[in-house]
Amino acid sequence: MIHATAAETGGEFGMWETFTPLGHGPAPHTRTRETEVFRVIKGLYRFRCGDEEFDAPPGTVVVLPPHVQHSWRNISDEPGQMFGTVCPGGCEQMFIDIEASCADTPEKIAVIEARFGIVNDLTLALGLS
Repeated sequence: MIHATAAETGGEFGMWETFTPLGHGPAPHTRTRETEVFRVIKGLYRFRCGDEEFDAPPGTVVVLPPHVQHSWRNISDEPGQMFGTVCPGGCEQMFIDIEASCADTPEKIAVIEARFGIVNDLTLALGLS
């Protein structure tokens, strides 16, 4: 669920809410354009940022800088919930584009991710980054 887009904030930030099933989260990736900030609302998440790995219970705020590989996953026994913010805004549009285009394969999603400056194993393998 998108709460604020770069278009609505003069490009300053984008904000969304994410709901994460047990054991799920994104593959390791690197953002090349923005700082990402998460606030854990529900569940327990395990974050990895560069060489550091740590657990984040509800109330934790995690700052993930650009150009540093990171990932996270819900390690609790319940669905997780977080608010995410990016500064500057823009990459929240990626979630809108993935849904609007009905991207239904990892390869189709990787094409969209690459447009937003995300580097991961698949964008590299496909020569998109």
